[in-house]
Formats: sequence, C-alpha cells, structure tokens
Amino acid sequence: MKDTELFYTLALLKVAGIRDVIAKRLINHFGMAEKIFHARSGELLAVDGIGTILCNKLRDRAVFSAAERELQFIREHNIQTVFFKDDNYPCLLKYCNDGPVLLFSKGNIRMEQSKKISIVGTRQITSHGIAFCRKLIADLAPWNPVIISGFAYGTDITAHREAMDNKLQTVAVLAHGLNRIYPAAHARFQYPIMENGGFLTEFWSDAKPEREHFIRRNRIIAGISEATIVIESAEKGGALITAYMADGYNRDVFAVPGRTTDMFSAGCHTLLKTQRAHILTEAADLVYMLNWNIEKVTEKAVQRQLFVELEPDEQRIYDFLSQNGRELLDLIARSCALPVHKVSSLLLRMELKGVIRPLPGKLFEIV
Repeated sequence: MKDTELFYTLALLKVAGIRDVIAKRLINHFGMAEKIFHARSGELLAVDGIGTILCNKLRDRAVFSAAERELQFIREHNIQTVFFKDDNYPCLLKYCNDGPVLLFSKGNIRMEQSKKISIVGTRQITSHGIAFCRKLIADLAPWNPVIISGFAYGTDITAHREAMDNKLQTVAVLAHGLNRIYPAAHARFQYPIMENGGFLTEFWSDAKPEREHFIRRNRIIAGISEATIVIESAEKGGALITAYMADGYNRDVFAVPGRTTDMFSAGCHTLLKTQRAHILTEAADLVYMLNWNIEKVTEKAVQRQLFVELEPDEQRIYDFLSQNGRELLDLIARSCALPVHKVSSLLLRMELKGVIRPLPGKLFEIV
C-alpha cells in the first residue's frame, strides 16, 4: 500500500463515528480513501449509513495531522501494514464484516496457506490446563499450525510459549498499539515470538490496553483462525466472548471439559451444553473435525450420475468445488458471488440429490 493511500486510510479511520464497517463501505464505493475526502456531500450521502452528521465530520481536516503522526511512527519503527483488500490480508478475516480495515504488525508473520487455530482461556490457568495445553500443541505440531492467542497472562502466554517450544509459528494479537508491551512481565517473550511469528493489532501507536480494546481484539482472534479452542474459562470472561464471536463467524469452537466442581471448567461446560462447541479431549478430536487427516480425493464428474439435473446456481457451485476440492461455505459463497444464506439452501438441495456431501469442519465437497 502506497504511503499516500495509507495516509488517507488512516485519516478516514480517525474520523469520529467511522468504524470498520462504514469505512469499508466508503472505500468500496469510492475505490480509494483519498477520493472520499474530495467527494461532494451528495456523493457521500448516497452511501448507505452516511448521514448529515458523518458527512460533516468527513470535512474535518484535523484528522490529517493525526494520520501524519501515525504514518511517521509506522515509517520510523518499520511497522508492517495490511489493508483489507490486500492479497496478504488474513484470508478468513476477510469474511468478517466487521474485520479491521488496517492491521499493523511486527515480526515474521506468515499465515498464507497455513492451518490456523486460536487458543484462549482464563488468565488464572490451572496446572491441569497448562498440562493439557502443552500436550495438545505438542501433538498438533506435525501439522505445523499457526498458534494464535492474545499475549495475556495464563492460557495465552502458555499457548505462545508451547508453540515456540515446538518450533511453531505463533501470533500474538494485541489490544493496544505496537509502541508498548503489555503486560510488561511478558517483555522477555517479545523477540522470541518475533523470530517465528509476531505481533498483530488494529490499534494505533497511542492506544492503551483499555477494557473495550480487549473485546475488539477478541474478534480478530476469533475471525482470523479456522477454529478457536477454549482450554479453561469461568462462567464469564474474555475467552467465552471470543468463543461466541467465533461461533458467530461460523468457525469451529472447541472446549475442554473438566470436573463439574471445577470453577474454570464452568465456561467450557456452558459452551458444550449450549452446543456452541465441540468437545476436545485430545488433539485427534480437532484433527478429525477440521479434516486435517483427509487427503484429496478424485471427484467424480456429475455427468456420470444418471438423471441428475442441476439448476444454474447449483452448477456454478458444483463447477467451483470440482475445480478447487473441498471448501468452506463462506468461501464457496464468495467465489460463486452468491449470498451465504442462498448457498446454504443450494448445498442442502445438492446434498439431497447426491451431488455433494458435508464434512466435519463446515466443509463441503462433491461426491
């Protein structure tokens, strides 16, 4: 992303009342952030969600000074920026309507074509939780997943440390800017993490680790990976919020069961009882549900099946799966330019026709 466009994108995000959903809508409408600041009022008001108040706020040029300061910080500290339209923007996060317009990172993050899982849980992780987390990551190491967490005390830092011990890439998603390390006690892990992974945030350099920032941080943890694992959690807490967000993004959620009397198993049990999570007792559960063990198969041509007739949209989905193999529902919908709810209905009809079949991990493939 060129500095000029980055500057105007930063300025747009600094406008009061402009959050990621509206910012994306404006950028998609005008093509680039710079044009938004030169647009006439009538053009701005034509964008869904833009009223007179936001239109007037977009005339405030004070945001340019803030954008220039942040751009200077990015340059001086070699911060990597990723725009939501860039090819290297986290693939699964692109399907989240409220995903960040910009991501800032430090380190050597390489998540393209990689298996990605998020591990979350209580800051007061028990010895049982630590032991489970260690064994889980060690057993998953042959599949070389990226381990994502939030760099907090307890479960988060345990997951990061075990990933490093097993030579796996790990990504710490922060609830503040990249000019600080929080908590300070974890400063000793900064450079080891950056050697094989790194730090990721949507927050500017002056952003402090405030309470509401952690909730926003959690949606990135939930949306960036194919599955979220809750090791331990009380009845309320950030780990449960992350799990609910992941479920809302149509991601797989796993929860580790414990004894009924264990306080930090209560949240996991709630997820299991409400069917928001799969039970996770060992690495093999996750490997099976996410299809990590299944090799590609040669699909049969639909023409070989007698008396099967497909509607045009069904044929489009079939052709896509035939060419690309098993895929997630969201990716099918995006690639075929169809709404997700319509694709869900079409896939069910195609399943009844014996043309496709659903797989664990919310994947679909042709028969």
